[in-house]
Amino acid sequence: MARALRALVRLMGWSCVAIGLLHVVLGNAAIPGADSAGATVDSWGRFMGAAFTGYGLAWLWAARQHPVPANAVRWLAGVFLLGGVGRLFSLAAHGWPQWFQIALAAIELGLPPFFFWLADADERVPRSDLHGMPAGR
Repeated sequence: MARALRALVRLMGWSCVAIGLLHVVLGNAAIPGADSAGATVDSWGRFMGAAFTGYGLAWLWAARQHPVPANAVRWLAGVFLLGGVGRLFSLAAHGWPQWFQIALAAIELGLPPFFFWLADADERVPRSDLHGMPAGR
């Protein structure tokens, strides 16, 4: 489970970095259905792309720790879940978005519980002491 956690945290980090940079570079063109949304939305989207890149870097930082810190995984997953909840508020206020946004909402609402469950998997693995002996000897 620890190996799966580390791989998923790394995948989450690289995915967020790539998506964030895509938004910084493409602006409105990176948002399905928003290519003609105007300069204000383009500016906001590029800024949020930079923030999402930073969010991805935080996931990558967590993946590089030994063990992967459960609290960091839970906080990062909580932020992701909050994004999905925000999409639900948008749905209630404005109706159904473009289909790709619905797929993203499903991921943002479905993946965090898995991360919450898996968060401490690496911390539960017995560690060797500084001399290479198994812990507890």
